[in-house]
Amino acid sequence: MKNVLVVKANNRPDGISTKMYDAFMETVKDNKNMNINVYDIFEEDMPYIGHELFSALGKIQNEEALDADEQRLMDAKQKAMDAFEAADVIVFAFPLWNLAIPARLQTFIDYVYSAGFTFKYNADGSMAQLMTDKKVILLNARGGMYSAPEMEGMDMSHNYMKNVIGGVFGMEIIDEVIIEGHNAMPQEAARIIEEGLESVRECARELNAQFA
Repeated sequence: MKNVLVVKANNRPDGISTKMYDAFMETVKDNKNMNINVYDIFEEDMPYIGHELFSALGKIQNEEALDADEQRLMDAKQKAMDAFEAADVIVFAFPLWNLAIPARLQTFIDYVYSAGFTFKYNADGSMAQLMTDKKVILLNARGGMYSAPEMEGMDMSHNYMKNVIGGVFGMEIIDEVIIEGHNAMPQEAARIIEEGLESVRECARELNAQFA
């Protein structure tokens, strides 16, 4: 049995990355060899990281009691880390919003981006990846054409996720589906979206076959 964590990072019912999430889930739902868990970042209690985290870490080190805000943050962080650690495959369905990932997805990444958990520092100061046994699928939607050479540097969603997940954590990105240009070319939107969703279904079918 393989554990698959699906991180849903859009709460817009008509959002394209929401449709990508729906298409993926519909395709894998009957696979008896996958234990599928969903982490809906808009449903979870996810306080932003700030002073409370560093205060809590100091108190934990000194074996002091945490206040309510610190405990809430540490509980949320631990829940995300537990879900992340338990997964063999992690699927992210996320949009590009204002050139970046949604703030709540950033918070999820902040929770798991932790020395000693997803990476560590070697004695010489270099970084070692600690999640090389895990696999990732990225499902990304963006209304503009950010694959164009003049625009690719502006995308800080897909690029960010690849750099963190693959570069820092060392996880293997086994598939990527990007739907783009549906807002820039409204006359082509229906075709672009449906072709993209079929690519999502094919990605899910390949995962089904791998864990048949």
